[in-house]
Amino acid sequence: MKRPLLLIAGLLLLVIVPVTRAEIKVTTERNASERASARFKFNNVPSPAKSDAATAAKFAILDGERDPNGGDITALHDGKLPNEDDQPSANFFFRAGTDGGRLLLDLGKAIDIRQINIYSWHAGSRGPQVCQLYASDGQSDAFNAEPKMGTDLEKAGWKSIAKIDTRPREGDAGGQYGASVSDSSGVLGKYRYLIFDIRRTEDADGFGNTFYSEIDVLDRDAPKIAEAVTIQRVEKMFEAEGGKYRFTFDTTVAPDLTEWAYKELSPVVLEWYPKLIAMLPSEGFAAPTNVTILFRDNMGGTPASASGSRINCNVDWFRKNLKGEARGSVVHEMAHVVQQYGRGRRNNPTATRTPGWLTEGIPDYLRWFKFEPETRGAEISRRGLARAKYDASYRVTGNFLNWVTENYDTSIVVKLNAAARQGKYTEEIWKTATGKTVQELGEEWKKALEEKIGPAAEIEAKPAADELKK
Repeated sequence: MKRPLLLIAGLLLLVIVPVTRAEIKVTTERNASERASARFKFNNVPSPAKSDAATAAKFAILDGERDPNGGDITALHDGKLPNEDDQPSANFFFRAGTDGGRLLLDLGKAIDIRQINIYSWHAGSRGPQVCQLYASDGQSDAFNAEPKMGTDLEKAGWKSIAKIDTRPREGDAGGQYGASVSDSSGVLGKYRYLIFDIRRTEDADGFGNTFYSEIDVLDRDAPKIAEAVTIQRVEKMFEAEGGKYRFTFDTTVAPDLTEWAYKELSPVVLEWYPKLIAMLPSEGFAAPTNVTILFRDNMGGTPASASGSRINCNVDWFRKNLKGEARGSVVHEMAHVVQQYGRGRRNNPTATRTPGWLTEGIPDYLRWFKFEPETRGAEISRRGLARAKYDASYRVTGNFLNWVTENYDTSIVVKLNAAARQGKYTEEIWKTATGKTVQELGEEWKKALEEKIGPAAEIEAKPAADELKK
């Protein structure tokens, strides 16, 4: 009778012995903005690698659209890191206002992957990572190498590896983030292809797409890998109002513009940034105190742009306009930095969206009628009158705002700006301030222009008459 008992005991022993299985582990860390350095140093997540399996691999966008204000897709695996928390050109991110996208990484051949590390950095909501990671060796009969959104990836030969979400539960989201995906067995698997299904971090405004700085893929058998390097910057800081406002001029990609930036541009910035703040006040508002003016070489046909507290200057355009519109364009972008209309949409769940023509018209009003009125750059010409509309944006809207200011309400721009900043813009503001709708004001402004420079109909008819004489 004892032998069966021993057998049963042995069977019981087999049942309760734990079985060791491989387990996917996602390690995430954050260096908050005030502690972040340019080296991406973490306690448990490895630092970015200068050369890894992803360095020579091919990245492609399967879905979504790259934001033209950022770096191209090579920024994800070039071994170079941003050196500050709002450096668009050193990061890849999807276009503002969209819900992320999908990236494909082709390693060229299947390798034993030990680790996948993802790095991001931004001062605000574009810092955290929200990403689903998939992998494939490409051998399945059902394998789809370019699955679009809506495709069931697991039915298309892909395996779900990990889900990453580094958004803090509360408080500011800015900072430097590292996410590392590994396996307790030492190898995630043998894969050739990886998909990064990326989502925005928030939808309170259009600026929730993460600034991805680098993606590393480590081969199991790879030797020790050197750390990625940060670019040595050519930059100088200037202060205004006793250090209350600080401006960093970065001419790393255009050293030939350094002297002009320091001697010609900085005096304008130091004088006019505080002036613009005074011209665009609102209750409880404090403008950014640290502003970066970055000269960039990948901006296409855009002369300048602003994002948060950063102003981007197109080096090709600036080289051609140093004696013309260069300084005025920076004044326009400084006004955008002061506007901060995105705050209203983030803080007010029922916020209204300020129309783009007004968002751009206010900075051009300040530029052409306050900073450089002597240039008469926003005057409406005889040829331009036929197309002049109050909502035409930029200098045309600037001209309209100046006319309303001079003829109806000297504080109309202040009122419009305060409402936009709080997410409370409505057309009723025009009616309350002037007694007329914005459309009625636009018609009256147009008639005033015609009285000054001639009716639009005559201007349009004259070229046609000239053609008949030829």
